[in-house]
Amino acid sequence: MVYFRPWFRRVWSFVEIWKERDGYELVEVGNGAASDNERQLTAIKKKFQWCFMSEVVSQNLEVGSRCTVTFHDIAFGGEGVARVDEFVVFVPFVMVGEEAEVEITEVKKRFARGKLVRVLKTSPERVKPLCQYFGDCGGCQYQHMDYAAQLLMKHKQICDLFERIGGIDPKVVGPVIPCPQPYGYRNRIMIRSQWDKFKQGLNIGFIRADNRLVVDIEECKISEPAVNEQIQHVRKNPPPKGGIKVVLRVAPEGWEVPRDSFFQNNFFLLPELVGVARQFLKDSGSRFLVDVYCGVGFFSLELGDLVEGFVGVELDQLAIKAARRNAEKRNLKNGEFVTGRAEEMLPGLMQRFSPEATTVLIDPPRTGCLPESLELLRQTRPNQLIYVSCHPATMARDLNVLCAEGVFELVKVIPCDMFPQTAHVECVADLRLKSATLSR
Repeated sequence: MVYFRPWFRRVWSFVEIWKERDGYELVEVGNGAASDNERQLTAIKKKFQWCFMSEVVSQNLEVGSRCTVTFHDIAFGGEGVARVDEFVVFVPFVMVGEEAEVEITEVKKRFARGKLVRVLKTSPERVKPLCQYFGDCGGCQYQHMDYAAQLLMKHKQICDLFERIGGIDPKVVGPVIPCPQPYGYRNRIMIRSQWDKFKQGLNIGFIRADNRLVVDIEECKISEPAVNEQIQHVRKNPPPKGGIKVVLRVAPEGWEVPRDSFFQNNFFLLPELVGVARQFLKDSGSRFLVDVYCGVGFFSLELGDLVEGFVGVELDQLAIKAARRNAEKRNLKNGEFVTGRAEEMLPGLMQRFSPEATTVLIDPPRTGCLPESLELLRQTRPNQLIYVSCHPATMARDLNVLCAEGVFELVKVIPCDMFPQTAHVECVADLRLKSATLSR
């Protein structure tokens, strides 16, 4: 199958396309092009025609103008996708199938953005948002959607991203595991203070959805009650000036987490997230575990009883100290935590453990893995990779690299909705060394 890079130039004499196994190839499709190439290009245009936008801005669109559109998709990130004279328009807070009046706020060479004025034809899955700040605050994108619709939409978005960016068969993506508590789940937030010259006072809250101003809020509907109590405390004892960031969090029971260290922000879905990783590890038959980007040791300690030995690697020294204390609390003695860069330590760890009996678990930042980390994983060839990510796009990019040339095979991806009402979603992927997969 042929895939395209979303940032290629729209020049019809040359199209840069992405082949599943052959990397990047420049195919000439001019007047003398072979019929196979012409058919190939036509197929690409038909499948991804919304991306092949005109080089000329639609004459009907200008900033401030209004138009009526029907939305046929929701892009990853939460914006609805519509067309005006085949010109793509992105608008937030809408649903597939809805017809709406929108006002154009931005016009670019190949697309435009707008804001919702009113919905003319309403989706049956549209609901009333619980939060009074929804649409102004930039924290949530999907409160106007029924929760079941959110899950289906996120599944489609993951499948689309995996197929388009990673060249991955969407059949490997399982249904999204729902959160048992779609509101009141966040255990950590960051609020900001900003001087409002119009009201001559501080705004304390979150960044607006459309700019860098702060929305003044009294509560956050997706945060735990204890976090909202902290918001009230900050409001009663405000920062001395604008430009201050304040992190509010509820400490996870039984875990030591330094102030600036990472921990999953949804306690309610953690058992399911861990359950997915545990099942993947059990299925692999691995006897050793290397936990890269281990933080305070969450996955290492939750999976440690399934293996003979484990090592957690983390650059944050405070997090490693906390991980060791978390291990002591659980009386786990078959592993250790070390401070260092994963790229430097992974080769030595693979020599220490037998690669054919080792699972490497990676839970990188939203930006994904560094290229050198991916190359090291390809070179060391562990029996299994468990990849945990909160950003499906960078995950798809990395999975494509890991599976290139048949080194690893992507067996399964299970999404977990750790972030209801928002455009974010957590995914856990099970990759096996291709030779190990074939041997079974």
